[in-house]
Amino acid sequence: MRLRRRRGRAGGTGICDNAGVDAPGLANVRIVLVGTTHPGNIGAAARAMKTMGLSTLALVAPARYPAPEAWAMASGADDVLAAARVHATLPQALAGCASVVATSARQRSIPWPCLSPRACASTLIAAARHGPVALVFGREQTGLSNAELDLCQALVRIPTVAGFSSLNVAAAVQILSYELYAAALGGAGAEGCESDSPPATADQVERFYAHLEQVMISTGFHDPEKPRRLMRRLRRLFGRTALDQHEVQILRGLLAAMEQSVRGGR
Repeated sequence: MRLRRRRGRAGGTGICDNAGVDAPGLANVRIVLVGTTHPGNIGAAARAMKTMGLSTLALVAPARYPAPEAWAMASGADDVLAAARVHATLPQALAGCASVVATSARQRSIPWPCLSPRACASTLIAAARHGPVALVFGREQTGLSNAELDLCQALVRIPTVAGFSSLNVAAAVQILSYELYAAALGGAGAEGCESDSPPATADQVERFYAHLEQVMISTGFHDPEKPRRLMRRLRRLFGRTALDQHEVQILRGLLAAMEQSVRGGR
């Protein structure tokens, strides 16, 4: 296939391949930037997204936005910035998403499912066939908190040389956006068994976790003063199963029956 070289805006030079090719599934992929400090990184991330066919950008509590630096660094991706939504919290930004993967360069005390960039892209594109999915990027200096990572089913790490894992957020967005575009072009997830129920969304799963914790406390199984990371381990367990909406309804029905039994003294 011939490659067509073009000169990008802001003095950049790019190589265009598959120009105009539709990549199925990308419309349902949401790029989420949490607590971005420098608005220029938001604009650069928007530009990275647009080069790979991504258009849905969500911003969680950015330090300064809107700002002229963001528009300057977007360099032609003005439409992505104009459509970006600003949210106060990460749960708000993830509402409606059936699959959520977080970027993280650090190890967790409780191991979490960790994907390579290629496996992450394949997983998200497959899930995007059924509805919105999200890829979450943390703060430039501190990344994502444990509470924010708990909202995600898996982590993705971009391999780097030993001793220097620091990667600019816009560069990370570019690498993973490329993998998503390649996976979409390759038809990742095009085959497989169809479920009889859509995947559970992030907010549906969070309501299940809240209900589960409430029942565990009321039955005396869980002491909120001594959590011992119990809920985090349960999140990891259920996160591996990729719950669908029917399964969440079954689990919450079971919890409701347990509550009724406890109230009845049985």
